[in-house]
Amino acid sequence: MGKEYFAHETAVIDDGCSIGKGTKIWHFTHIMSDSIIGENCNLGQNVVVSPQVKLGKNVKVQNNISIYTGVICEDDVFLGPSMVFTNVINPRSAVIRKDEYKQTYVEKGASIGANATIICGIRIGKYAFIGAGAVVHKDVKPYSLIVGNPGRPIGWMSEFGHRLNFDKDGIAECPESKEIYILKDGVVKKISDNN
Repeated sequence: MGKEYFAHETAVIDDGCSIGKGTKIWHFTHIMSDSIIGENCNLGQNVVVSPQVKLGKNVKVQNNISIYTGVICEDDVFLGPSMVFTNVINPRSAVIRKDEYKQTYVEKGASIGANATIICGIRIGKYAFIGAGAVVHKDVKPYSLIVGNPGRPIGWMSEFGHRLNFDKDGIAECPESKEIYILKDGVVKKISDNN
């Protein structure tokens, strides 16, 4: 049976990895052993996926990204051009720390903007939105909008990627989907699907 994904002729795919149906792997990308890539993902050019990385379904990886061992991305995650993951807190060239890789977990639907840096060992909540160039060093709540260095929350985003404006009762509507969200005790939850 033939492969059910597309890989450009310049891509390198090591033995022992799993690649889902409908996934596209573009120029000069390297998929290393024991990594798992879900269905319908798109990996741009010059991407490295290290051993044991897990990507869910429909993950979009833009150009020039290295996804290091310890990173797990759930379904529908977007990784913007040249964003950076780390996997060791205190790297030194002369000190081997492969047994100290920290796990970074990116939940469903989160977006990480171009040139953002994600310090290892954190969890990015579902549908969080990390702005371009942000440096994120601690856990991010679901639906949070994070910008700056160090990354700080400045608001909330809908699942369709629009800024949410909450009224005095803590209710907001996504302008595109018309879905309703509630903000209570510093936590955002979607309370309706109006589409």
